[in-house]
Amino acid sequence: MRDLGVGFGYLVKGQRWVGRHGRWLGFGLLPGLITLLLYAGALVGLGYGADDFVGWSTPFADGWSSPWQGLFRGFLTGLVFAFGLFLAVITFTAVTLLVGQPFYESLSEQVDRSEGGEVPESGLPLWRELWISARDSLRVLLRVALYGVLLFALGFIPVVGQTAVPVIGFCVSGFFLAHELTAVALQRRGVALKDRLALLRARRLLVLGFGVPLTLSFLVPLVAVFLMPGAVAGATLLVRDLMAPRGEPGPAPGPEPVAGGGPLSFDEPGR
Repeated sequence: MRDLGVGFGYLVKGQRWVGRHGRWLGFGLLPGLITLLLYAGALVGLGYGADDFVGWSTPFADGWSSPWQGLFRGFLTGLVFAFGLFLAVITFTAVTLLVGQPFYESLSEQVDRSEGGEVPESGLPLWRELWISARDSLRVLLRVALYGVLLFALGFIPVVGQTAVPVIGFCVSGFFLAHELTAVALQRRGVALKDRLALLRARRLLVLGFGVPLTLSFLVPLVAVFLMPGAVAGATLLVRDLMAPRGEPGPAPGPEPVAGGGPLSFDEPGR
């Protein structure tokens, strides 16, 4: 369980790093602002259209008497919007990283440089890095969509759907959010998508300690924009810990990491 606190510590350290390097914080706001405007428009559209979609998809309820029709469709409308918000939280980071790829690459390199030791560079042209990032993000989003559909269906189960399912949803969101952020530093190190997922699953509690609080904070409007530069910096520090040889302490001070994890895998449902 100590890994949860260590993971959260990397999130805090990342924010402190950009706080000490204000120039990077300033440049990092633009990609997030552009993405935020796009997503705000999409969520507003979903808010206006969700009830029409639910009405169209449940014609069997047209003849129901009041208040059952309103309660039923209102519940489904809330689930549709929650599903859209879930996808927005997950995909926001991927889209922001894609928009701000050159900046975040430079920021991650600077964090590695400030911590000392080797500063890995991919050596790939920008178009190639963008292609790999977009391709891998799409593959991850397909996994997220599968989990989203599964959790959406489980949301109909009384009690469990209103208690355990939201908790699982935040854990799934936190894991994949951490994956998107650490992908910047791991891609520079030549780590493929499959190996990145395996690396993160091996230290699941550490990753959840970093990703879940960030997911919760991203639910607050504008917070995601201001936290993104520090989140990338913290993810780079986290990667330095993950890539440290086993048995040797990571570069960042803190408690001795304990391998976390359990039976749940965030790679593919059922695995």
